[in-house]
Amino acid sequence: MKRCILPVLIFLCIFCKAQDISKQKHLDAKRTLQTPKIDGVLDDECWNNVPVATDFIQIRPNPGKIETQDRRTEMKVLYDDVAIYVYARMYDHPDSVSHELVSRDNIGNADFISIIVDPFYDKMNGNGFFVTAAGVQFDAKYSQVGDEDANWNAVWESAVKLDDKGWTCEMKIPYSALRFSGKDIQNWGLNFSRRIQRSNTQTFWNFVDPKVNGFINQEGLWTGIKDIKPPLRLSFSPYISAYVNHYPANLPGVKNTTSRFNGGMDVKYGINNSFTLDMTLVPDFGQVQSDNRILNLTPFEVKFNENRQFFTEGTELFNKGDLFYSKRIGSIPSYYDYSGVGSDKIIKDQTEAKVLNATKISGRTAKGLGIGIFNAVTNGMETEVEDAQGNLRMVETQPLTNYNILVFDQSLKNNSSATFINTNVLRRGSAYDANVTALLFNLNNKGNKYFVNGAAKMSYLHGKESSTGYSYGLKFGKQSGNFLWSYSQQYADDKFDPSDLGFFTNNNFLDQVAELHYNIYKPGSWYNQLLSYFSVLYSRRAMPGSFQTFSVEGGPYVQFKNLWSAEVNGIYTAAKNDFYESRNGQVYKAPESYSFVLYINPNRAKAYNFGGNIRYREQGLFKGREYNFYFFQNLRLNDKIAFGLDLNFNPNYNYVNWVTAQGDKAIFSKYDRRTVENSFDAKYTFTNLMGFTVVLRHYWSDRRNKEYFMLKPDGNLTNYTGAPLNGLDRNYNVFNIDLIYTWQFAPGSTLSVSYKDAAETYDTYYTQRYNKNLSGILNAPQNNSLSVKVLYYVDYLDLKKKRKKV
Repeated sequence: MKRCILPVLIFLCIFCKAQDISKQKHLDAKRTLQTPKIDGVLDDECWNNVPVATDFIQIRPNPGKIETQDRRTEMKVLYDDVAIYVYARMYDHPDSVSHELVSRDNIGNADFISIIVDPFYDKMNGNGFFVTAAGVQFDAKYSQVGDEDANWNAVWESAVKLDDKGWTCEMKIPYSALRFSGKDIQNWGLNFSRRIQRSNTQTFWNFVDPKVNGFINQEGLWTGIKDIKPPLRLSFSPYISAYVNHYPANLPGVKNTTSRFNGGMDVKYGINNSFTLDMTLVPDFGQVQSDNRILNLTPFEVKFNENRQFFTEGTELFNKGDLFYSKRIGSIPSYYDYSGVGSDKIIKDQTEAKVLNATKISGRTAKGLGIGIFNAVTNGMETEVEDAQGNLRMVETQPLTNYNILVFDQSLKNNSSATFINTNVLRRGSAYDANVTALLFNLNNKGNKYFVNGAAKMSYLHGKESSTGYSYGLKFGKQSGNFLWSYSQQYADDKFDPSDLGFFTNNNFLDQVAELHYNIYKPGSWYNQLLSYFSVLYSRRAMPGSFQTFSVEGGPYVQFKNLWSAEVNGIYTAAKNDFYESRNGQVYKAPESYSFVLYINPNRAKAYNFGGNIRYREQGLFKGREYNFYFFQNLRLNDKIAFGLDLNFNPNYNYVNWVTAQGDKAIFSKYDRRTVENSFDAKYTFTNLMGFTVVLRHYWSDRRNKEYFMLKPDGNLTNYTGAPLNGLDRNYNVFNIDLIYTWQFAPGSTLSVSYKDAAETYDTYYTQRYNKNLSGILNAPQNNSLSVKVLYYVDYLDLKKKRKKV
């Protein structure tokens, strides 16, 4: 009898446990009359008799496993009229806790604890507040599809302590950092998360199942919050900055060394419980990291990462529909008019337009309507030119420009949504204007297992040559479970053009993509995770419907028990019709190609770790071959000092692409190319509020033409027999140094010092050997700049309190 009962009891225990993790957890809210001291010491009386959130559940490496008692987590939450307070006790062996010091909004090699709140409890939007065991703060916004906006910043307090039981943390999150309703009794969505870095273990209080699509929709509930009122949210961040710049132009009337002073201010104002206005007046973006420029031999522009905080923070509404490429504003305008330059020599050409001001209004009502309004104004750009007689003049190449975005995003049941978005660009004078409108929808079934989403877009350019273009997209499939699939179709006619405020390489296509995924999240005997995918792309032109390309790709990914991971990727592309490489609309019959890539990533918890990838690609014409060898290594000497080195070597042999034009004829060449990119970074972090980083990058790429061809009307190549072609080789070098020191001397207030060195050479002849190119770029004219910027955060509520005390 006992032999029968024991297996039954074990089965019932396991079954009950499985049932427990699938249920939504609840935590009762408790108001406090005593404000805890935020020092990381959990001895305040107010923490007594407060409900405890514990029994955290793994999402990785073993989804569904409940934390052990010796590594358990205990969380408590209190609230009063001004803030919510968080108590966290993380049990662990004190010598095993990872606590690398890094700058704010980074995690590094450190354990962390976090609280994620959804004040409107719409299961679609939330805010996360993270603290590492080194006391470093990280905060983020979360949207309905699980995207993390790590650029969102708030001003809040935290403190940590390491002790013989593990480590502790306390937080104070003022209501001014959140948006919530004014109801007398409220329930908020709530979750907590903990990471143990050495074992790559991450747990949640309310289980987040990796097989279920979405993150915020898998939250717990904080119930019974009473009589809290949203405060006046008003803050100012004035700044002053000073620059000294040196460039050896050595031209008559042009100073080699210049200086300037800037001043401006950021303003944040809570219009009501739901909406916030963000404004930057005369902003200064001179201290952001330099773009990683490359030698671009393709017919399309290069897309760079946005590093300016105002254009990355809180922009989730404006990024819907892929119509907003923020670097269009100031950094990379799409409109340049050199018609007024003529044959004159360009002496000084501006590459960025000054941002005069920018404003964002965004938020979401209690009924789930998100509204976003964005506006930015950039000054005109002028190019200095010299005529044949030596006379200098200025030519406007970019007019005063106004950028606008309007978004309405309605949340629907089952984490679904419907969106209207409009972008427009208005330019002063006779330059053309641009307007793009889109309707989007995203629908999920009740179990969030199946989805269908789509978009309908229209662009309108008004000016010298007005045009109207259309685009649509439709995608549906299965998004939860181990086996996932989807089918999508994207269409754009030959006049659709959203590139004045968005990033768009080409139009006139009808693409169809089918994808299959099979993922195993439960660890096996030798792996933690196994993921795999397979996709097929078929593309035709929209007008006329001629074939463009067909490709197949796929591969597996595995994370091993030792936390190393590997991924294999294979791609086959059939012979295709390329309508863009010729730069004149003529078709080029590109050969078939195939490639294989192997990626290796290490256990980054190790003090020294390394990894990289190897790629091989071959194309049918002339047996063109490409190799890529990428290797990185990181060394962490201690919690304050770390170094990184990235090496990339990318040789191409017998590749064929466009090289120049003769009238309306496209000239191609067979060429060899070598690209070498080295990047070194280092950081020294004094405290969780102070540190400096340095990044050095050298990029060298060339093109050595071996044989020239004419593109025939049928898309094939024939030998070039015209006059000799000279000056078409390329030898491009870029060298950058970015050294930045930052000190957060008060909450939300920073002092930063930045030193930058930049050099660029673009030659039409080949320079052999890497050391000669490195020596050449180091001896080339260097543009050096030193800047100091002080930004001070002022909260209106703090000023009001100080006035009352006086």
